[in-house]
Amino acid sequence: MPIHVKSEIGTLKRVMLHRPGQELEHLVPGELERLLFDDIPYLRAARQEHDVFAGILRGQGVEVVYLEDLMAGTLKGRPQLREHFIRQFIEEGGNIAQKFKDQLFRLLDGIEDERELVQKTMAGVRMNELKAGGHSPLADRVRPDSRFILDPIPNLYFTRDPFASIGCGVSLNYMYSRTRRRETIYGSYILEEHPDFAGSTPFYYRRDYPFSIEGGDILNLSRRVLAVGISQRTTPEAIELLAQNIFGDDTAEIETILAFDIPSIRAYMHLDTVMTQIDYDKFTVHPGILGSLRVYEICRGDHRDTLNVTELDSSLPVILGTHLGLDQVTMIRCGGKDRVASEREQWNDGSNTLCIAPGKVVVYDRNYITNGILRENGVEVLEMPSSELSRGRGGPRCMSMPLWREDV
Repeated sequence: MPIHVKSEIGTLKRVMLHRPGQELEHLVPGELERLLFDDIPYLRAARQEHDVFAGILRGQGVEVVYLEDLMAGTLKGRPQLREHFIRQFIEEGGNIAQKFKDQLFRLLDGIEDERELVQKTMAGVRMNELKAGGHSPLADRVRPDSRFILDPIPNLYFTRDPFASIGCGVSLNYMYSRTRRRETIYGSYILEEHPDFAGSTPFYYRRDYPFSIEGGDILNLSRRVLAVGISQRTTPEAIELLAQNIFGDDTAEIETILAFDIPSIRAYMHLDTVMTQIDYDKFTVHPGILGSLRVYEICRGDHRDTLNVTELDSSLPVILGTHLGLDQVTMIRCGGKDRVASEREQWNDGSNTLCIAPGKVVVYDRNYITNGILRENGVEVLEMPSSELSRGRGGPRCMSMPLWREDV
């Protein structure tokens, strides 16, 4: 089944998740900032919460596939890719990994089971796992032998970011932080080599492009309108490249891209942390962005590879309503009118909902004020536990990559 995602609200039929793994156990306080975490989730509880999330989706008729299984299946089906995958992973692992590339290759290549191999690349490799001694005489004396020579990748359970489904194609992203850039290696193999996607998936962005863009900033508003956030992690130059590639594809139906310029701060790291669509005419929004939000309309230019860009001066509901062909759009404020509740619940991803059908969303249970307001507005709310998963600063939408939605 190839990719087919032409809205944010069409009934979700197939989604990719990543069940948190040993990579979370490899977070340590001194490395939290570099690895983009504010705290260390408790893995056992995080897995339990994630399993509830997957169970909710399956209970709604959604096929759940896992990143680690798709990648393992790709390697199993194409065993000739194995060596290239391992060497590429080490090559992109940084200078220390390069110094020990032969030992690392022997360690990883010695793992026969494809799924175990994939999970090991996600978890990271410590110096004391290498069998040969005398690696680095000075470093061995001043640094612990438990140090990582191949970093863990703890952000992987946020599958929304490494690539984004756009219509029947994808944006395979160049991630903002070096910490996350190896995440897209899995996506490149899956999308180019797995039988579900190989040969049928247009690429609108590539991981070797020079400007950062992440999936949390990409929202499919309709088959003809795409929204992209200019954020801490997505640059306007990347959006220009994305737009040129989409408009250059004769099979793409998108005619307009709306670029939302949001404040470049960690609390608002992606567009979907401050705004998500939950029904034909309803959106959640963090009120903190409303006074500073600037929106630009991007359309095809008069000549190939040129773009027309116009800044829109209407209110956000009017802009959304106009581009979706609606007379009225309801903006449901995260936390309601209480500023303290709004900031607290936005920090805990109260605006980051996963819509699985028009007017039906999966949310974190901890955002009880926002959830109550959603219900008051006729939205069916499916709550999941969130004490540990939320420590990574991402919600249900962040943790899911839709691969197929029904058209609306």
